Amino acid sequence: MKTKLSLILITSSLFFSLFDLHITNAESTYTVKKGDTFWTISRKFRIGLSELIGANPQVSDPNIIYPGQNVTIPGFQSENSFEGQVTELTNRERHKKGLLPLQIDMKLSQVALYKSRDMRDAGYFSHRSPTYGSPDEMMKRFHISYNMAAENIAAGQMSPEEVVREWMGSPVHRKNILNPAYTHMGVGYAKGGTYGTYWTQLFCAE
Repeated sequence: MKTKLSLILITSSLFFSLFDLHITNAESTYTVKKGDTFWTISRKFRIGLSELIGANPQVSDPNIIYPGQNVTIPGFQSENSFEGQVTELTNRERHKKGLLPLQIDMKLSQVALYKSRDMRDAGYFSHRSPTYGSPDEMMKRFHISYNMAAENIAAGQMSPEEVVREWMGSPVHRKNILNPAYTHMGVGYAKGGTYGTYWTQLFCAE
């Protein structure tokens, strides 16, 4: 039986980015420089190593790339429709309590997806990422400002229904989902890794 995990973090702050770190939706091309590896390029563009390798099937050996070689940098893509289903199920729970639905926020969803992929690729399950730091630091680096924010994460659940059901069964996660102060949400899902699936929900009040 797969191990299933979930954690919650709530934070209150108001900040604006001090770092020049951007999210791109479009696919782009990068010219390899001396000393580059797929790993350093993936860190530079804040994408998963597996996504970068998968976007470059022309490279026969991912361990060997050369200066001057062009590699494809994949744009933002969700894994599948699971994110949308989590959003729908979350808003259904809010509707039962007479709460307004959360608006899906693309930037929050992109950050949530990067967090889920990072947990999968870096082999950890925690609110603190070895790549991006704390949720505060991560949202700050991706130019997100807020008055109040929270993060739910989970791992090992095999469907949107299962992960939302387990979050709703946990008082602290349920409190996030049903918090009337939150106005926007982002969802990220990644398949693979130690637990098989990784889920991230980001909530914020602007």
